[in-house]
Amino acid sequence: MANVAVAADTPQMEPLLLGTYTPKIDQKGRMALPAKMRTQLGAGMVMARGQEKCVYLLPQTEFRRIAARIQRASMGNKATRSYLRVFLSGAVEGEPDKQGRILVPQNLRSYAGLGSDIVVIGVGTRAEIWNKESWDAYLAAQEEGYSDIADDVLPAVEW
Repeated sequence: MANVAVAADTPQMEPLLLGTYTPKIDQKGRMALPAKMRTQLGAGMVMARGQEKCVYLLPQTEFRRIAARIQRASMGNKATRSYLRVFLSGAVEGEPDKQGRILVPQNLRSYAGLGSDIVVIGVGTRAEIWNKESWDAYLAAQEEGYSDIADDVLPAVEW
């Protein structure tokens, strides 16, 4: 019994999704989830419209946390209502099949312009699925000013 109490008191680590992967989307809309991400995302995950025309891939607990934070924002705010509608209406729960593939729904593939060539990146508590050409262009544009924005984004972090 003592072991159970210790395990229950141990804080659960949030996922830390890292890296860049280049799986393919097959004709049925399935992609092989990168093996290193499968355990981090867990059995139940949620896909949703992301920013900059990508698809977010989140563990269910992280999706629920984000949705709850948005819902706590003022419903009297038109921007909050609009964002919540778009974000939640396109969200889909999913589970990998026995081969570790997930189905990326047509509405999300259309939103992000996903064909067979995609990039999956780890962004801490979520992964993002990008059209390969869009990701390459985005990354090239961001790398140019990467060191310039470090002071604004990480002011309190000492290297």
